[in-house]
Amino acid sequence: MSDLQCASRIVLARHGEAEYESPGLPDDGGSLSTLGRRQSAELATALGHRKVAHVYTSTQARAVQTGEIVAAALGVSVTTRRGLVEYGEGTLTDDAAFTEIYRRWTDGDLDVRVPGAETGAEGIERLRSTLSDIADQHRGEDVLVITHGGLLRMGVPALVRLDGHEARPLGNGEFIEVDIDSDGWVCRAWPGTST
Repeated sequence: MSDLQCASRIVLARHGEAEYESPGLPDDGGSLSTLGRRQSAELATALGHRKVAHVYTSTQARAVQTGEIVAAALGVSVTTRRGLVEYGEGTLTDDAAFTEIYRRWTDGDLDVRVPGAETGAEGIERLRSTLSDIADQHRGEDVLVITHGGLLRMGVPALVRLDGHEARPLGNGEFIEVDIDSDGWVCRAWPGTST
């Protein structure tokens, strides 16, 4: 079996609940709340029976903190990747304006740009490229990727064959399982759905 035929199992998790210094859009990174730390420990417990080779996180603090808690419990290292950050607020100053753009993305208009930031399509491509690189480095292994709800909700359905799973929003600490190999990207588990 060639290396390309050996699937990488990518466990894509949303970071634990966070608190933010200022109200509004969370580009500043946030810090895990007490609940978020508990969710991170529960994520580690849920993955404890698996041989996770490595943890990758977004560079935003809430994801890094989640990854560090899980990695410490699993006895593996953490690497941050800029390509895993949440969609940015750009020059927007109000949540309602970003929510409207995100709604347009979910309706299929992925070329709408957040002023001063990226389009929905650009964010999905950023996620695809980063996950492809991670999968290439970990053929035949399980890896954990800690990222953000908006990016996961938009990106995974656009990139992955769902095979009967429903693309629903993830709660903090919940995870999706995706196999990536030469045959494509296939969803193996999405919480709250079954095939």
